[in-house]
This record gives sequence, C-alpha cells and structure tokens, in this order.
Amino acid sequence: MKIGIVGKPNSGKSTFFKASTLVDAKIGNFPFTTIDPNIGVGFVRVECIEKFFDVKCNPNQGYCVEGNRFVPVELIDIAGLVPDAYKGKGMGNQFLDNIRQANALIHIVDASGTTDKEGKECSSHNPIEDIEFLENELNRWFFSILEKNWKKINDKKDIEAQLSGLNVSLEEVQKVIENLNLKEDPQKWSEEKKFEFSKKLREEVQPILVAANKVDKEESKKWVNKLVERGAIPCSAEAELALKKASKKEFIKYLPGDKGFEVVGNLNEKQKKALEKIKNLLNNHKSTGLQEIINKIVFDILNYIVVYPVSKNLKDKEGRILPDAYLMPAGSTTLDLAYKIHKDFGDNFISGINVKTKQRLGKNYELKNDDVIEILHK
Repeated sequence: MKIGIVGKPNSGKSTFFKASTLVDAKIGNFPFTTIDPNIGVGFVRVECIEKFFDVKCNPNQGYCVEGNRFVPVELIDIAGLVPDAYKGKGMGNQFLDNIRQANALIHIVDASGTTDKEGKECSSHNPIEDIEFLENELNRWFFSILEKNWKKINDKKDIEAQLSGLNVSLEEVQKVIENLNLKEDPQKWSEEKKFEFSKKLREEVQPILVAANKVDKEESKKWVNKLVERGAIPCSAEAELALKKASKKEFIKYLPGDKGFEVVGNLNEKQKKALEKIKNLLNNHKSTGLQEIINKIVFDILNYIVVYPVSKNLKDKEGRILPDAYLMPAGSTTLDLAYKIHKDFGDNFISGINVKTKQRLGKNYELKNDDVIEILHK
C-alpha cells in the first residue's frame, strides 16, 4: 500500500511528509520545492494486541509505546501540481505518473488562503478552489487516457485494459458501470456520460482525503469550517514536526496522535513560547491532525485491518514477541496472509490457527481486525 501526498506548491506537503516520516525532505517557501518524489515510512497508530496476552511486544517493523502500536505505511511526497497538469504543464506528466503509483491520496490544502493557485504568496485565496482544482486535474487525466483510445473500447474488459497502468480492476469498472446505470454499448455513451464514468472510476480507484493544513495560522479561521464541510481534516504539519523534534531531543513526552504533551526537559524562553502556542492549538483542535489523517485514509477510506501473524508462543526464531503486525485489505483470507508472510507458506498451506480462540481455520476464513494467526504449512 502506498499513500501519495499531493497538492499545489507551497501548501505544506513536504512539511507534512517530514513530520509524518522524519525523512529530511526539502522544505522551502517557493514553488516546486519537491521535484522528484520523496519516499518514506509513516505509521498508523492502533492499540497493540499485547494487552490481550498481557505481554510486551518486540516489533520487527514500526514500534510500540505504552500499548500503542505504530505500524508502517509507505508515503510518497509528490511534487506540486499546477493547473492543466494533465496537459503536461509544469512537468505535469511526470507528477501524474508519480500519482499513479498511489492507492490513495492525501491532498494538502493551505487552509490559511495565503498562497494562490500556483503556490505563490498572496493575501487571500479561497482554498476550496484548490480541492476542486486537484479533483478536476485527476478526473480529466483519467478521461484523457480513455478518450484517446475510446474507439477501441467495446466493453468493460476493454476499459480495464486501457487503464491497466492505473491498477484499475475489472470489478471496479463493473461497479461504476452499475452505479451509473450505463448498460448500453460504450460507443453509444455521450461525452457527458464518458466524463462522469471517468470521474466516478477515479474516485473508486484513487480516493482523496483533504488535509486542511496551516490551521495554526490566524488566517485559517476564515476557511477551516468550510473545508471541514467538504470532508477535510484540520491539521498543522509544522506543529507536529516541532513536537516530534522536541520529543526526539527529550524536551517533551509526546506520541503522534496525542491530545497533548508533557514537558520533561529544560527549555529556554523561545522554546517555551513555541510549545505554548502549540498547546493552544491542541486545545482548539484536540491534536495536530496528522495521525488522524493517516489512520483515516488507511482504515476508513482504504478499509484495511491489522493482523498479527505469529509462530508458537507468540515468538519468532529470535525470541521476539508479537514481532509483526500486517496491514491487510478487509476481506483478506487466511491463505492471503500465508502468501504475504512467504510464498512457500501459501504454496504449502495446511490451515491457520486463531491464537485467541485456538480455533482451526481454513484457507477461506475471512480475517478480522486484531486477529492473531498462526499459519501451519508443510
């Protein structure tokens, strides 16, 4: 699973990426700070299953603090898009190709309205336009790919073939056709129907979650409620980055997603003022918003679950307890988990064991969130 971080230049994308991953991405107050995509690891936060077994886990990937398990997710910081990117403007073809790799997108929007549509500083810009702009670019991108070869399209299989590079499945094509009640020959669809189909298919294949960034700025008060009405989640990437840096230096005790922090080190006056400002932000918004955004896109939008594959006694060969936590699409089976662990496990699958209930599981058992599964194989 890959989550793309997108938006116009100077919206705070690279700051969001760095705050989520602590990768040293370039951050600058000018368009196209990012040219090549930065790739890093962010984390979803869940309650660790270690509490169920009354043990302390030793994660192989990610980490666990006070019963909070942080499971890794791949994040891609994609360079800023500009209007008409789907026509190739602003290195648009390269950027859209990077977007193609993502299963879902987090759209970073400057909620303060202090950057215009091309990412240049301004006094007042309506950030709602940024949401519409990105959706329009991606919808027209999908449409342009189909329109270019529409004469070759006679059925849903042809549509799947034309969009194979975008990881579009036949099931997704069929779902959108049924939802729009498009029963006749695609060659008879009107231009309006073709565009509507492309739009709905893009929404199905590559959903977008809007992050209303820079809510720490006074100017954001004018727009944040309107953005929330459009489904956006308020956030401050700068505040999250500051908290993580302070935590790393052991000035404060803070976990991503917490509603507050505890000062545990000696601070100078400048540091105290900065943290006091962030404290006021947390009081108003309950969190910096970044962890909520990542969790929402993985669990609510992409509909993934967490599954813990284990060997006997919850340990691996190195003696680590509950070492792995896998993110799996809802609907995955025991056999899917076996193959995710190792191809040989899948090829030689015998059964699974639900470690919580001791129940033996067949290959078609549908995994549930927080399942702890032992795979038996030849």
